[in-house]
Amino acid sequence: MTRSRESRTLILDAAERLFAERGFDATPTMAIADLAGVPKGLLFYYFPTKTDLLRALVGERLDLDPIDTSGLIARGDPAQTLLNVTDRLRELQAESAVRRVIVWREHRTHPEVREKLHDYRSQLQAIVERVLGASILHPIAARRVRTRPRPGSRSSPRRRSSTASGRMSRSRARRRLSTPQNRRTCPPSRI
Repeated sequence: MTRSRESRTLILDAAERLFAERGFDATPTMAIADLAGVPKGLLFYYFPTKTDLLRALVGERLDLDPIDTSGLIARGDPAQTLLNVTDRLRELQAESAVRRVIVWREHRTHPEVREKLHDYRSQLQAIVERVLGASILHPIAARRVRTRPRPGSRSSPRRRSSTASGRMSRSRARRRLSTPQNRRTCPPSRI
């Protein structure tokens, strides 16, 4: 590693540590330079503003490195697969203060952090979808899975409950109560 790359890495390491401990706004650039062991002018040479430093830190250290998902997949057991993914992501999060603390603290006040967090969530979603798809033994066809019955079918819960209990629908009851002769006898709270 060249001296310039080494200095830049030292600055990013110091910023990561101090931003995680104190927060972005409470960390002066002089403290970052002191911890990195570099002159303050060198810090500003690489990062003209403190926001540029945060942007570089999040941009370079938030992305997930390629994860070998073959060891995470439990064939035929999607629940165990999700637990394996969760354990691996916890390990990755423990390795990086950027993932563990900084993005969650700074995403509300820094749009560039919020944008990178959105990208990070997309990466996580892709990993979860990939391992879940690989853990299912028999892919489920979308046309065979229904969350609710088709309208008018015999298994429709609305139709069954209204005919089984003999109750009338809410709209029919409103129409019936809104007729002129029923308005006088029914209290307004029942309409």
